[in-house]
Amino acid sequence: MSRYTSATDDDRRAMLAAIGVESVDALFEDVPQGVRLDRPIDLPPGKPEQEVYAYLRELAARNVSAEDEITFLGAGMYDHYVPAIVDSILSRSEVLTPYTPYQPEVSQGTLQVMFEYQTAISELTGLPVSNATLYEAPSAVASAGWLAYQSNRRSRFLVSRALHPHSRQALAATSAGWGTAIEEIPLADGVTDADALAAALGDDVCAVFLQYPNFLGAVEDLEALVPAAREAGALVIVQCDAHALGVLRPPGDFGVDIAVGEGQPLGNRLDYGGPSFGFFAAQEQYLRRMPGRIAGETTDADGRRGFVLTLQTREQHIRREKATHNITTAQTLNALAGVIYLSWLGREGLVELGELMLQRTAYAREALAAVDGVELLHEQPVVREFAVRLPGADVEAVIDACAAQGVNPGYALGRDDEALADGLLVAITEQRTKADIDRLATVLKAAVREVARV
Repeated sequence: MSRYTSATDDDRRAMLAAIGVESVDALFEDVPQGVRLDRPIDLPPGKPEQEVYAYLRELAARNVSAEDEITFLGAGMYDHYVPAIVDSILSRSEVLTPYTPYQPEVSQGTLQVMFEYQTAISELTGLPVSNATLYEAPSAVASAGWLAYQSNRRSRFLVSRALHPHSRQALAATSAGWGTAIEEIPLADGVTDADALAAALGDDVCAVFLQYPNFLGAVEDLEALVPAAREAGALVIVQCDAHALGVLRPPGDFGVDIAVGEGQPLGNRLDYGGPSFGFFAAQEQYLRRMPGRIAGETTDADGRRGFVLTLQTREQHIRREKATHNITTAQTLNALAGVIYLSWLGREGLVELGELMLQRTAYAREALAAVDGVELLHEQPVVREFAVRLPGADVEAVIDACAAQGVNPGYALGRDDEALADGLLVAITEQRTKADIDRLATVLKAAVREVARV
């Protein structure tokens, strides 16, 4: 039997008669004429399946994956090893195909995954409450902004210039309808300028947005930045790197109100940018305003341990005027990959991985700083990523020259900030060996020379 059987003309006539409509066109009478296509879609004739497969193979071959080159590309998504156990469990039908767990009696597996995931994120961030995922980090930042605005109705957001550009864009686009103004706080030697932040604070500041480590790889001094914002009555929202939290103090230790982040590095592959998940944890006082869903542990009528959806603040589930968001799904399958990955690593494994990245990043930073035509962009402590300058060089041309040698040297910072047009962001994971780093230094040195001659 076919998985898809198209409706026949007789089927259509029967359906139209059942609803009292004479034609399919009559169903679209309320659509303005100016937005109707009124012609067939311009598609080429159909092809045999084997020709379509060959065409798709040709398109796929244009992409270069992290397995086809030595990549130091990061800027939010990273090439970490994904153990085989992740795919082994994810491919099971009971976790791959289930619907939203509205009926707990038939959704215990999914609900337990959500509960265990929330526990892991709470432990990572040092915050008492986590939801059951959002889409990715930028939308999680925007959702945190909405929560902050709902909490105090103040009119200004202070956003560190070192917050991920995509997060800044998502926050600006989402908050445009709230009437909030966004002010960027400048950097001083690669980190948020504490004096500029203090000067910008006031009783109209709704929230302060930071990143830990920040977009340039530098570890922000939350101990110095958070108290001033809290004293002004503003919420502190921090986008953080889950892997880095294996070796850094969690944001909850500093009194941060909300911690969000990108879940892709936790057991999810790069996959051309998605899908992924965003994590979101907060202080308990914000529990009823958190976006997404929260699973809780309970006992059934016989006293057995069980799980239920404890809180949903989506407009579909409660009165619209009481809803705090309209997120329609949770990335539960991706979150399951994250839980499996964290369980596979374990507490000690996460620390060991963080220490390994620290060591290799320090080695890479020293190796590249020794290359003629390469300078460190800042001297701040880093964990897995650092920024360099290529003074006078066309960074995109340097990247192309490196790519021709099978090396992706990193992310061109000028794509997001003209002031960093000569900047290159270099990311290190456990996948990059010292030999790979030595290869990067050699190839980058040759590429800088080659571009300088042009």
